[in-house]
Amino acid sequence: MSLLKNVGTIGGLTAVSRVFGFLRDIMLARVLGAGGVADAWQLAFQFPNLFRRLFAEGAFASAFVPLFNRHMTEGESEAKRFASQVLAVLMPILIVFGAVMMLAMPWVLWPFANADMRASGETYGLAVTMGRIAFPYLMFMSLATLVAAILNSLSRFAAAAAAPILLNICLLTALFWGAAQGQSEATRQAVGFWLSVAVSASGLLQLLWLAFFMRRAGFALSVKAPRITADVKEMGALIVPAIFGAGVYQISRFIDLAFYGVLPDGSITYMAMADRWNQLPLGIIGIALGTAILPALSRHISKAQNDEASRLQSNAIELAMLLTIPSAVALFFTGTAFVQVFMQGQQFTPEDARMTGLVVKALVIGLPAYVLIKVLTPNFFARKDTRTPVYTALAALAVTLALNFTLIFGMGFGVAGLALAGAVGAWVNVALLTSLLARRGFFTLPVRVIGRLLRIAIASALMGVALHLLMARIEPWFTSSLIEKAFGIAAILATGAATYGTAGAALGVLDKATALRLMRRQG
Repeated sequence: MSLLKNVGTIGGLTAVSRVFGFLRDIMLARVLGAGGVADAWQLAFQFPNLFRRLFAEGAFASAFVPLFNRHMTEGESEAKRFASQVLAVLMPILIVFGAVMMLAMPWVLWPFANADMRASGETYGLAVTMGRIAFPYLMFMSLATLVAAILNSLSRFAAAAAAPILLNICLLTALFWGAAQGQSEATRQAVGFWLSVAVSASGLLQLLWLAFFMRRAGFALSVKAPRITADVKEMGALIVPAIFGAGVYQISRFIDLAFYGVLPDGSITYMAMADRWNQLPLGIIGIALGTAILPALSRHISKAQNDEASRLQSNAIELAMLLTIPSAVALFFTGTAFVQVFMQGQQFTPEDARMTGLVVKALVIGLPAYVLIKVLTPNFFARKDTRTPVYTALAALAVTLALNFTLIFGMGFGVAGLALAGAVGAWVNVALLTSLLARRGFFTLPVRVIGRLLRIAIASALMGVALHLLMARIEPWFTSSLIEKAFGIAAILATGAATYGTAGAALGVLDKATALRLMRRQG
Protein backbone atom coordinates (compact mmCIF):
# COMPACT_ATOMS: atom_id res chain seq x y z
CA MET A 1 0.00 0.00 0.00
CA SER A 2 1.27 3.53 -0.78
CA LEU A 3 2.36 6.04 1.84
CA LEU A 4 -0.54 8.30 0.89
CA LYS A 5 -3.07 5.47 1.28
CA ASN A 6 -1.59 4.29 4.58
CA VAL A 7 -1.59 7.82 5.97
CA GLY A 8 -5.08 8.34 4.54
CA THR A 9 -6.39 5.26 6.36
CA ILE A 10 -4.74 6.11 9.67
CA GLY A 11 -5.21 9.86 9.37
CA GLY A 12 -8.83 9.59 8.27
CA LEU A 13 -9.85 7.46 11.25
CA THR A 14 -7.67 9.56 13.55
CA ALA A 15 -9.48 12.62 12.20
CA VAL A 16 -12.80 11.06 13.23
CA SER A 17 -11.35 10.43 16.69
CA ARG A 18 -10.04 14.01 16.87
CA VAL A 19 -13.46 15.37 15.92
CA PHE A 20 -14.99 13.38 18.78
CA GLY A 21 -12.17 14.62 21.03
CA PHE A 22 -12.82 18.16 19.89
CA LEU A 23 -16.50 17.80 20.78
CA ARG A 24 -15.42 16.31 24.11
CA ASP A 25 -13.31 19.38 24.93
CA ILE A 26 -16.09 21.74 23.89
CA MET A 27 -18.34 19.98 26.38
CA LEU A 28 -15.59 19.95 29.03
CA ALA A 29 -15.12 23.70 28.67
CA ARG A 30 -18.83 24.42 28.90
CA VAL A 31 -19.66 21.95 31.69
CA LEU A 32 -16.56 22.30 33.90
CA GLY A 33 -15.09 25.65 32.78
CA ALA A 34 -11.53 26.43 33.97
CA GLY A 35 -10.05 26.20 37.46
CA GLY A 36 -11.39 24.29 40.46
CA VAL A 37 -12.92 20.94 39.46
CA ALA A 38 -11.79 21.43 35.84
CA ASP A 39 -8.13 21.77 36.86
CA ALA A 40 -8.50 18.82 39.26
CA TRP A 41 -9.88 16.67 36.42
CA GLN A 42 -7.15 17.72 34.01
CA LEU A 43 -4.46 16.92 36.59
CA ALA A 44 -5.98 13.50 37.36
CA PHE A 45 -6.34 12.63 33.68
CA GLN A 46 -2.93 13.97 32.60
CA PHE A 47 -0.96 11.34 34.53
CA PRO A 48 -2.28 8.12 32.94
CA ASN A 49 -2.67 9.87 29.59
CA LEU A 50 0.90 11.21 29.54
CA PHE A 51 2.30 7.84 30.58
CA ARG A 52 0.17 6.25 27.86
CA ARG A 53 1.46 8.61 25.17
CA LEU A 54 5.03 8.44 26.42
CA PHE A 55 5.38 4.72 27.07
CA ALA A 56 2.67 2.95 25.12
CA GLU A 57 2.32 5.02 21.94
CA GLY A 58 5.92 6.23 21.97
CA ALA A 59 8.61 4.03 23.48
CA PHE A 60 6.89 0.65 23.45
CA ALA A 61 5.77 0.76 19.82
CA SER A 62 9.13 2.19 18.67
CA ALA A 63 11.05 -0.65 20.31
CA PHE A 64 8.59 -3.45 19.60
CA VAL A 65 7.81 -2.93 15.90
CA PRO A 66 11.34 -3.36 14.45
CA LEU A 67 11.94 -6.51 16.54
CA PHE A 68 8.52 -7.91 15.70
CA ASN A 69 9.14 -7.35 11.97
CA ARG A 70 12.50 -9.09 12.25
CA HIS A 71 10.80 -12.12 13.79
CA MET A 72 8.12 -12.02 11.09
CA THR A 73 10.84 -12.57 8.47
CA GLU A 74 11.66 -15.80 10.36
CA GLY A 75 8.04 -16.92 10.27
CA GLU A 76 4.73 -16.04 11.90
CA SER A 77 5.21 -18.63 14.67
CA GLU A 78 8.43 -16.87 15.73
CA ALA A 79 6.65 -13.52 15.77
CA LYS A 80 3.84 -14.98 17.94
CA ARG A 81 6.39 -16.47 20.34
CA PHE A 82 8.16 -13.11 20.70
CA ALA A 83 4.92 -11.15 21.20
CA SER A 84 3.69 -13.67 23.81
CA GLN A 85 6.97 -13.34 25.73
CA VAL A 86 6.62 -9.57 25.77
CA LEU A 87 2.99 -9.82 26.94
CA ALA A 88 3.97 -12.18 29.78
CA VAL A 89 6.54 -9.70 31.13
CA LEU A 90 4.51 -6.56 30.46
CA MET A 91 1.39 -7.57 32.42
CA PRO A 92 2.93 -7.94 35.91
CA ILE A 93 4.97 -4.76 35.44
CA LEU A 94 1.82 -2.81 34.62
CA ILE A 95 -0.15 -4.29 37.53
CA VAL A 96 2.56 -3.49 40.09
CA PHE A 97 3.23 -0.01 38.72
CA GLY A 98 -0.50 0.80 38.62
CA ALA A 99 -1.05 -0.40 42.19
CA VAL A 100 1.87 1.66 43.51
CA MET A 101 0.73 4.80 41.69
CA MET A 102 -2.86 4.45 42.91
CA LEU A 103 -1.75 4.03 46.53
CA ALA A 104 0.69 6.92 46.27
CA MET A 105 -1.70 9.25 44.39
CA PRO A 106 -2.07 11.82 47.24
CA TRP A 107 1.70 12.36 47.25
CA VAL A 108 2.14 12.00 43.48
CA LEU A 109 -0.30 14.79 42.61
CA TRP A 110 0.71 17.21 45.39
CA PRO A 111 3.81 18.76 43.69
CA PHE A 112 1.79 19.47 40.53
CA ALA A 113 -1.29 21.05 42.13
CA ASN A 114 -1.52 24.86 42.18
CA ALA A 115 -1.92 26.88 45.38
CA ASP A 116 -5.70 27.22 45.02
CA MET A 117 -6.17 23.46 44.64
CA ARG A 118 -3.93 22.70 47.62
CA ALA A 119 -5.81 25.24 49.75
CA SER A 120 -9.10 23.55 48.96
CA GLY A 121 -8.93 20.15 50.62
CA GLU A 122 -12.20 19.13 48.94
CA THR A 123 -10.95 19.91 45.41
CA TYR A 124 -7.60 18.23 45.99
CA GLY A 125 -9.30 15.18 47.50
CA LEU A 126 -11.49 14.96 44.40
CA ALA A 127 -8.36 15.13 42.20
CA VAL A 128 -6.84 12.21 44.13
CA THR A 129 -10.03 10.15 43.84
CA MET A 130 -10.32 10.84 40.13
CA GLY A 131 -6.64 10.03 39.62
CA ARG A 132 -7.00 6.65 41.32
CA ILE A 133 -10.11 5.71 39.34
CA ALA A 134 -8.60 6.80 36.00
CA PHE A 135 -5.14 5.24 36.40
CA PRO A 136 -6.09 1.68 35.29
CA TYR A 137 -6.56 3.27 31.85
CA LEU A 138 -2.76 3.15 31.51
CA MET A 139 -2.64 -0.63 32.04
CA PHE A 140 -5.42 -1.34 29.55
CA MET A 141 -3.95 1.02 26.95
CA SER A 142 -0.42 -0.37 27.28
CA LEU A 143 -1.75 -3.84 26.50
CA ALA A 144 -3.86 -2.38 23.71
CA THR A 145 -0.73 -0.79 22.25
CA LEU A 146 0.94 -4.20 22.04
CA VAL A 147 -2.00 -5.50 20.04
CA ALA A 148 -2.13 -2.33 17.90
CA ALA A 149 1.59 -2.65 17.09
CA ILE A 150 1.00 -6.20 15.87
CA LEU A 151 -1.91 -5.10 13.69
CA ASN A 152 0.09 -2.18 12.25
CA SER A 153 3.00 -4.50 11.46
CA LEU A 154 0.55 -6.69 9.58
CA SER A 155 -0.48 -3.55 7.62
CA ARG A 156 -3.91 -3.58 9.28
CA PHE A 157 -4.04 0.04 10.39
CA ALA A 158 -7.77 0.73 10.57
CA ALA A 159 -8.70 -0.95 13.87
CA ALA A 160 -5.94 0.75 15.88
CA ALA A 161 -6.63 4.15 14.32
CA ALA A 162 -10.34 3.85 15.16
CA ALA A 163 -9.87 2.65 18.77
CA PRO A 164 -9.49 6.11 20.40
CA ILE A 165 -13.00 6.97 19.25
CA LEU A 166 -14.19 4.72 22.09
CA LEU A 167 -12.43 6.94 24.66
CA ASN A 168 -14.22 10.03 23.41
CA ILE A 169 -17.59 8.28 23.24
CA CYS A 170 -17.26 7.21 26.88
CA LEU A 171 -16.21 10.69 28.02
CA LEU A 172 -18.96 12.36 26.00
CA THR A 173 -21.53 10.09 27.63
CA ALA A 174 -20.48 11.36 31.07
CA LEU A 175 -20.42 14.99 29.87
CA PHE A 176 -23.83 14.91 28.22
CA TRP A 177 -25.21 13.42 31.44
CA GLY A 178 -23.61 16.26 33.37
CA ALA A 179 -24.91 18.92 31.01
CA ALA A 180 -28.45 17.70 31.69
CA GLN A 181 -28.01 18.01 35.47
CA GLY A 182 -27.55 21.79 35.69
CA GLN A 183 -24.56 23.95 36.61
CA SER A 184 -24.10 23.54 40.37
CA GLU A 185 -20.75 22.79 42.04
CA ALA A 186 -22.10 19.40 43.14
CA THR A 187 -22.87 18.56 39.52
CA ARG A 188 -19.36 19.54 38.42
CA GLN A 189 -17.87 17.23 41.06
CA ALA A 190 -20.16 14.37 40.02
CA VAL A 191 -19.18 14.88 36.37
CA GLY A 192 -15.49 14.70 37.35
CA PHE A 193 -16.09 11.39 39.13
CA TRP A 194 -17.94 9.82 36.19
CA LEU A 195 -15.36 11.11 33.72
CA SER A 196 -12.73 9.13 35.62
CA VAL A 197 -14.86 5.99 35.47
CA ALA A 198 -15.38 6.57 31.75
CA VAL A 199 -11.62 6.83 31.13
CA SER A 200 -10.83 3.43 32.63
CA ALA A 201 -13.88 1.83 30.99
CA SER A 202 -12.74 3.14 27.60
CA GLY A 203 -9.31 1.58 28.06
CA LEU A 204 -10.84 -1.84 28.62
CA LEU A 205 -13.15 -1.40 25.61
CA GLN A 206 -10.23 -0.42 23.35
CA LEU A 207 -8.25 -3.47 24.46
CA LEU A 208 -11.18 -5.79 23.71
CA TRP A 209 -11.79 -4.06 20.35
CA LEU A 210 -8.19 -4.54 19.20
CA ALA A 211 -7.96 -8.09 20.52
CA PHE A 212 -11.02 -8.98 18.43
CA PHE A 213 -9.39 -7.69 15.23
CA MET A 214 -6.09 -9.37 16.04
CA ARG A 215 -7.85 -12.73 16.36
CA ARG A 216 -9.77 -11.96 13.18
CA ALA A 217 -6.39 -11.51 11.45
CA GLY A 218 -5.47 -15.02 12.61
CA PHE A 219 -2.90 -13.84 15.13
CA ALA A 220 -3.58 -15.03 18.69
CA LEU A 221 -1.22 -14.58 21.66
CA SER A 222 -0.76 -17.19 24.36
CA VAL A 223 -0.52 -16.27 28.05
CA LYS A 224 2.67 -17.63 29.60
CA ALA A 225 4.60 -17.30 32.83
CA PRO A 226 6.92 -14.26 32.62
CA ARG A 227 10.53 -15.03 31.63
CA ILE A 228 13.34 -12.61 30.87
CA THR A 229 14.50 -14.14 27.60
CA ALA A 230 17.20 -12.77 25.30
CA ASP A 231 14.52 -11.22 23.09
CA VAL A 232 12.87 -9.52 26.05
CA LYS A 233 16.24 -8.21 27.23
CA GLU A 234 16.92 -6.81 23.78
CA MET A 235 13.60 -5.03 23.77
CA GLY A 236 14.20 -3.72 27.29
CA ALA A 237 17.52 -2.27 26.17
CA LEU A 238 15.70 -0.45 23.36
CA ILE A 239 12.64 0.72 25.24
CA VAL A 240 14.26 2.79 27.99
CA PRO A 241 16.07 5.21 25.68
CA ALA A 242 13.09 5.19 23.32
CA ILE A 243 11.04 6.82 26.09
CA PHE A 244 13.08 9.96 25.56
CA GLY A 245 13.57 9.62 21.81
CA ALA A 246 9.95 9.09 20.81
CA GLY A 247 8.26 11.09 23.53
CA VAL A 248 9.88 14.52 23.65
CA TYR A 249 6.49 16.21 23.22
CA GLN A 250 4.99 14.20 26.08
CA ILE A 251 8.06 14.68 28.29
CA SER A 252 7.80 18.41 27.66
CA ARG A 253 4.14 18.29 28.74
CA PHE A 254 5.15 16.27 31.81
CA ILE A 255 7.75 18.88 32.76
CA ASP A 256 5.05 21.50 32.32
CA LEU A 257 3.07 19.84 35.13
CA ALA A 258 5.81 20.81 37.59
CA PHE A 259 5.30 24.49 36.73
CA TYR A 260 1.53 24.57 37.13
CA GLY A 261 1.98 24.77 40.90
CA VAL A 262 3.30 28.36 40.53
CA LEU A 263 0.85 29.44 37.83
CA PRO A 264 -2.65 30.91 38.35
CA ASP A 265 -5.73 28.75 38.73
CA GLY A 266 -7.01 27.61 35.33
CA SER A 267 -3.59 27.36 33.66
CA ILE A 268 -3.65 23.57 33.28
CA THR A 269 -7.09 23.80 31.65
CA TYR A 270 -5.91 26.51 29.23
CA MET A 271 -3.02 24.31 28.15
CA ALA A 272 -5.25 21.24 27.77
CA MET A 273 -7.81 23.11 25.68
CA ALA A 274 -5.14 24.75 23.51
CA ASP A 275 -3.39 21.42 23.05
CA ARG A 276 -6.58 20.03 21.52
CA TRP A 277 -6.16 22.43 18.59
CA ASN A 278 -2.49 21.51 18.33
CA GLN A 279 -3.30 17.80 18.48
CA LEU A 280 -5.71 17.97 15.53
CA PRO A 281 -2.97 18.24 12.87
CA LEU A 282 -0.32 16.60 15.07
CA GLY A 283 -2.41 13.48 15.58
CA ILE A 284 -3.85 13.27 12.09
CA ILE A 285 -0.57 13.95 10.26
CA GLY A 286 2.34 13.28 12.61
CA ILE A 287 1.18 10.13 14.35
CA ALA A 288 -0.31 8.75 11.13
CA LEU A 289 2.98 9.23 9.24
CA GLY A 290 5.14 7.88 12.06
CA THR A 291 2.91 4.81 12.41
CA ALA A 292 2.81 4.20 8.65
CA ILE A 293 6.52 4.50 7.85
CA LEU A 294 8.11 2.59 10.78
CA PRO A 295 7.17 -0.95 9.57
CA ALA A 296 8.12 -0.10 5.97
CA LEU A 297 11.41 1.52 7.00
CA SER A 298 12.24 -1.52 9.14
CA ARG A 299 11.68 -3.83 6.17
CA HIS A 300 13.75 -1.70 3.76
CA ILE A 301 16.66 -1.36 6.19
CA SER A 302 16.65 -5.05 7.15
CA LYS A 303 16.96 -5.87 3.42
CA ALA A 304 19.67 -3.19 2.89
CA GLN A 305 17.36 -1.29 0.51
CA ASN A 306 18.86 2.09 1.42
CA ASP A 307 17.58 3.96 -1.63
CA GLU A 308 14.02 2.84 -0.94
CA ALA A 309 14.36 3.83 2.73
CA SER A 310 15.60 7.31 1.74
CA ARG A 311 12.79 7.71 -0.76
CA LEU A 312 10.22 6.78 1.87
CA GLN A 313 11.74 9.23 4.36
CA SER A 314 11.73 12.07 1.80
CA ASN A 315 8.13 11.40 0.84
CA ALA A 316 7.06 11.37 4.49
CA ILE A 317 8.74 14.72 5.21
CA GLU A 318 7.29 16.32 2.11
CA LEU A 319 3.77 15.09 2.82
CA ALA A 320 4.04 16.12 6.48
CA MET A 321 5.05 19.69 5.71
CA LEU A 322 2.58 20.04 2.84
CA LEU A 323 -0.20 19.62 5.41
CA THR A 324 1.36 20.87 8.66
CA ILE A 325 2.92 24.24 7.79
CA PRO A 326 -0.34 25.78 6.51
CA SER A 327 -2.20 24.31 9.50
CA ALA A 328 0.23 25.96 11.91
CA VAL A 329 0.10 29.34 10.15
CA ALA A 330 -3.70 29.30 10.02
CA LEU A 331 -4.05 28.41 13.71
CA PHE A 332 -1.53 31.09 14.71
CA PHE A 333 -3.70 33.84 13.22
CA THR A 334 -7.16 32.40 13.87
CA GLY A 335 -6.81 30.12 16.92
CA THR A 336 -8.37 32.60 19.35
CA ALA A 337 -11.40 33.03 17.11
CA PHE A 338 -11.97 29.27 16.94
CA VAL A 339 -11.70 28.99 20.74
CA GLN A 340 -14.25 31.80 21.15
CA VAL A 341 -16.70 30.17 18.76
CA PHE A 342 -16.48 26.55 19.90
CA MET A 343 -15.47 26.66 23.58
CA GLN A 344 -16.57 29.96 25.09
CA GLY A 345 -19.89 29.83 26.93
CA GLN A 346 -21.52 28.76 30.21
CA GLN A 347 -18.62 27.97 32.58
CA PHE A 348 -15.89 28.98 30.06
CA THR A 349 -15.59 32.78 30.17
CA PRO A 350 -14.29 35.27 27.54
CA GLU A 351 -11.08 35.64 29.59
CA ASP A 352 -10.66 31.84 29.57
CA ALA A 353 -11.03 31.91 25.77
CA ARG A 354 -8.50 34.74 25.42
CA MET A 355 -5.91 32.93 27.53
CA THR A 356 -6.46 29.66 25.67
CA GLY A 357 -6.02 31.50 22.36
CA LEU A 358 -2.64 32.87 23.50
CA VAL A 359 -1.48 29.36 24.35
CA VAL A 360 -2.63 28.11 20.93
CA LYS A 361 -0.44 30.76 19.24
CA ALA A 362 2.59 29.65 21.23
CA LEU A 363 1.99 25.92 20.75
CA VAL A 364 1.58 25.98 16.97
CA ILE A 365 4.97 27.65 16.50
CA GLY A 366 6.36 24.20 17.24
CA LEU A 367 3.70 22.19 15.39
CA PRO A 368 5.79 21.43 12.26
CA ALA A 369 8.70 20.45 14.52
CA TYR A 370 6.57 18.06 16.58
CA VAL A 371 5.41 16.37 13.37
CA LEU A 372 8.96 16.18 11.97
CA ILE A 373 10.14 14.45 15.16
CA LYS A 374 7.47 11.80 14.59
CA VAL A 375 8.71 11.39 11.01
CA LEU A 376 12.49 11.45 11.66
CA THR A 377 12.83 9.23 14.74
CA PRO A 378 11.57 6.05 12.98
CA ASN A 379 14.75 6.19 10.86
CA PHE A 380 16.76 5.56 14.02
CA PHE A 381 14.31 3.08 15.55
CA ALA A 382 14.19 1.03 12.35
CA ARG A 383 17.96 0.55 12.77
CA LYS A 384 17.39 -0.43 16.43
CA ASP A 385 19.16 2.77 17.46
CA THR A 386 17.09 4.19 20.29
CA ARG A 387 20.01 5.93 21.99
CA THR A 388 20.64 8.76 19.53
CA PRO A 389 17.11 10.21 19.81
CA VAL A 390 17.64 10.17 23.59
CA TYR A 391 20.61 12.50 23.33
CA THR A 392 18.82 14.88 20.99
CA ALA A 393 15.71 14.84 23.18
CA LEU A 394 17.74 15.55 26.33
CA ALA A 395 19.42 18.51 24.62
CA ALA A 396 16.01 19.81 23.54
CA LEU A 397 14.59 19.33 27.04
CA ALA A 398 17.52 21.25 28.54
CA VAL A 399 16.68 24.18 26.24
CA THR A 400 12.98 23.86 27.09
CA LEU A 401 13.63 23.84 30.84
CA ALA A 402 15.92 26.89 30.66
CA LEU A 403 13.30 28.75 28.62
CA ASN A 404 10.56 27.75 31.08
CA PHE A 405 12.37 29.56 33.91
CA THR A 406 13.21 32.54 31.68
CA LEU A 407 9.76 33.01 30.16
CA ILE A 408 7.73 32.34 33.31
CA PHE A 409 9.80 33.90 36.08
CA GLY A 410 11.95 36.33 34.12
CA MET A 411 9.45 37.64 31.58
CA GLY A 412 6.07 36.80 33.15
CA PHE A 413 4.67 34.95 30.14
CA GLY A 414 2.70 32.54 32.34
CA VAL A 415 1.24 29.39 30.79
CA ALA A 416 1.91 30.69 27.26
CA GLY A 417 5.60 30.65 28.20
CA LEU A 418 5.40 26.90 28.81
CA ALA A 419 3.97 26.38 25.34
CA LEU A 420 6.54 28.63 23.65
CA ALA A 421 9.46 26.97 25.45
CA GLY A 422 8.29 23.54 24.31
CA ALA A 423 7.98 24.77 20.72
CA VAL A 424 11.54 26.11 20.65
CA GLY A 425 12.85 22.90 22.23
CA ALA A 426 11.12 20.84 19.53
CA TRP A 427 12.86 22.80 16.77
CA VAL A 428 16.21 22.20 18.51
CA ASN A 429 15.43 18.48 18.48
CA VAL A 430 14.61 18.54 14.75
CA ALA A 431 17.87 20.32 13.95
CA LEU A 432 19.89 17.72 15.88
CA LEU A 433 18.05 14.72 14.40
CA THR A 434 18.44 16.03 10.85
CA SER A 435 22.15 16.78 11.22
CA LEU A 436 22.91 13.38 12.78
CA LEU A 437 21.03 11.48 10.07
CA ALA A 438 23.05 13.34 7.43
CA ARG A 439 26.38 12.93 9.23
CA ARG A 440 25.93 9.16 9.54
CA GLY A 441 24.86 8.79 5.92
CA PHE A 442 21.39 7.53 6.87
CA PHE A 443 19.44 10.30 5.17
CA THR A 444 20.02 13.66 3.52
CA LEU A 445 17.12 15.78 2.38
CA PRO A 446 17.25 16.01 -1.45
CA VAL A 447 17.58 19.45 -3.04
CA ARG A 448 14.30 18.81 -4.86
CA VAL A 449 12.45 18.39 -1.55
CA ILE A 450 14.17 21.41 0.02
CA GLY A 451 12.95 23.56 -2.87
CA ARG A 452 9.43 22.23 -2.49
CA LEU A 453 9.46 22.91 1.27
CA LEU A 454 10.49 26.52 0.61
CA ARG A 455 7.57 26.90 -1.80
CA ILE A 456 5.20 25.43 0.81
CA ALA A 457 6.51 27.97 3.35
CA ILE A 458 6.02 30.87 0.92
CA ALA A 459 2.46 29.79 0.04
CA SER A 460 1.66 29.43 3.77
CA ALA A 461 3.12 32.87 4.53
CA LEU A 462 0.94 34.46 1.85
CA MET A 463 -2.06 32.72 3.37
CA GLY A 464 -1.01 34.04 6.81
CA VAL A 465 -0.92 37.63 5.51
CA ALA A 466 -4.41 37.22 4.04
CA LEU A 467 -5.77 35.77 7.30
CA HIS A 468 -4.13 38.52 9.38
CA LEU A 469 -5.78 41.22 7.24
CA LEU A 470 -9.11 39.36 7.40
CA MET A 471 -9.04 38.99 11.21
CA ALA A 472 -8.50 42.74 11.64
CA ARG A 473 -11.87 43.30 9.93
CA ILE A 474 -14.01 40.46 11.33
CA GLU A 475 -12.66 40.01 14.88
CA PRO A 476 -15.83 41.55 16.49
CA TRP A 477 -17.94 38.86 14.79
CA PHE A 478 -16.60 36.18 17.14
CA THR A 479 -18.11 37.79 20.23
CA SER A 480 -21.44 38.52 18.55
CA SER A 481 -24.41 36.45 17.38
CA LEU A 482 -24.29 32.82 16.29
CA ILE A 483 -24.92 33.82 12.66
CA GLU A 484 -22.00 36.26 12.66
CA LYS A 485 -19.75 33.63 14.24
CA ALA A 486 -20.73 31.16 11.52
CA PHE A 487 -20.00 33.73 8.80
CA GLY A 488 -16.65 34.45 10.47
CA ILE A 489 -15.60 30.81 10.45
CA ALA A 490 -16.75 30.45 6.85
CA ALA A 491 -14.74 33.55 5.87
CA ILE A 492 -11.61 32.13 7.53
CA LEU A 493 -11.93 28.76 5.82
CA ALA A 494 -12.68 30.27 2.41
CA THR A 495 -9.84 32.81 2.61
CA GLY A 496 -7.32 30.28 3.84
CA ALA A 497 -8.22 27.64 1.26
CA ALA A 498 -8.36 30.10 -1.63
CA THR A 499 -5.09 31.83 -0.76
CA TYR A 500 -3.08 28.69 -0.05
CA GLY A 501 -4.59 26.87 -3.02
CA THR A 502 -3.88 29.71 -5.44
CA ALA A 503 -0.37 30.36 -4.13
CA GLY A 504 0.37 26.64 -4.02
CA ALA A 505 -0.75 26.15 -7.61
CA ALA A 506 1.27 29.15 -8.81
CA LEU A 507 4.40 27.98 -6.99
CA GLY A 508 4.03 24.32 -7.97
CA VAL A 509 3.66 23.09 -4.40
CA LEU A 510 1.74 19.97 -5.46
CA ASP A 511 1.68 18.73 -9.03
CA LYS A 512 0.67 15.48 -10.72
CA ALA A 513 4.20 14.02 -10.58
CA THR A 514 4.40 14.63 -6.83
CA ALA A 515 1.01 13.07 -6.20
CA LEU A 516 1.97 9.97 -8.20
CA ARG A 517 5.27 9.69 -6.31
CA LEU A 518 3.52 9.84 -2.94
CA MET A 519 1.04 7.19 -4.07
CA ARG A 520 3.73 4.66 -5.00
CA ARG A 521 3.80 1.49 -2.96
CA GLN A 522 6.19 1.86 0.00
CA GLY A 523 7.11 -1.76 0.62
